[in-house]
Amino acid sequence: MPEVPAPAPTAVAAAAAVAVARAEVREVLGVPAGRARFEPLTHNPRNGVTAGVWRVTGAGRSAVLKVLTRTKESAVSWAASNDPRHWNFWRREAYVYRSGLAGVWQRHGIRAPRLLECVERPDGDVALWLEDVPGEPATAWPLERHVEYARRLGAAQGAVGAGEDHPWLSHRFLRDYTADRAPGQDLLADDGAWQHPLIRSHFPPGLREDMVRLRHDREWFLTLMESLPRAFCHLDQWPANLRSDGSGSGVLLDWAFAGDGALGEDLGNYLPDTVLDHFVPAADLHGLAKQAYDAYVHGLRGSGWHGDEHLVRLAVCASAVKYDWLTALMLARADDEPVGYGGAGTVPAALRYRERGLVLAFLAEWAAEARLLAPRLGFPEAPSGR
Repeated sequence: MPEVPAPAPTAVAAAAAVAVARAEVREVLGVPAGRARFEPLTHNPRNGVTAGVWRVTGAGRSAVLKVLTRTKESAVSWAASNDPRHWNFWRREAYVYRSGLAGVWQRHGIRAPRLLECVERPDGDVALWLEDVPGEPATAWPLERHVEYARRLGAAQGAVGAGEDHPWLSHRFLRDYTADRAPGQDLLADDGAWQHPLIRSHFPPGLREDMVRLRHDREWFLTLMESLPRAFCHLDQWPANLRSDGSGSGVLLDWAFAGDGALGEDLGNYLPDTVLDHFVPAADLHGLAKQAYDAYVHGLRGSGWHGDEHLVRLAVCASAVKYDWLTALMLARADDEPVGYGGAGTVPAALRYRERGLVLAFLAEWAAEARLLAPRLGFPEAPSGR
């Protein structure tokens, strides 16, 4: 889940990207470039590795074009990297598709869009031409479909496990992703910030102490996550990156962060993000999380996995550390106009702060469970105790 996005790329940059793409249209879609229509698609414009995403249509055919770049200006927290192990390595998604790794979960009902063409451009950018999946986005799924997806994810990760390593897969994702999101943590100790009307009215009692404690224990949580059983992970699992394809499979988009993670970490990302961007009401989160976790473990067992379920539960709960920066961000932006993902409209401030406050309280419960569970499984106790 990205922070509140910046405006979309400038019209000049978008026009230049489209102009280059027109030379590829005939080869990919088999139609003259002049007959193709480019429709910008919602994505995170802050990310320095993404020059743009478009649906390209012509003569009754369509494809999705995603352009990967290393030259786009962006904030430090979203800057592109040339380090193949870095969480935001700019070429990773091309490697995942070209290697076939994006299809490793397909027999369990989770696949990636088909790669139609991968073009190395003269300017150094990489153009991914992908299948345009027509199915329903998971942002509109009922709760039971999220639960079913969790079962498939468990079956897929239980069967594949850590999988083969490649030099371009991300390592230490949680540690590196959260490191650049630490600024502003001093607001957690700022009485004035917590007295803002939005915060005072919509953040649950006790949340301040819980979030201060999560920040205090951050290193312990990260070390714990790096010590748990491993799995090949997508690492950007949330409903905006998932849709159905009409045949029963879930199609998972945006493999740019893929790599090594803890078994259960992907589920620990997916569940909070269903609410943080208003796809599922916060009131449903506890019920969804219980059903989805049970389904995930059922999928693991059904795939032949025989590990210790408590270690999976620990990974899901300890993954709360991914969001320890979010409280400070909400404090800092209490006077800003809340913008929807990708810059798509606005969200009422009271709704955003109420829903996110409830999610943060839920994550505090996860963190508390992890502190209790870890010592029972032989891990050191958290600095703040149990």
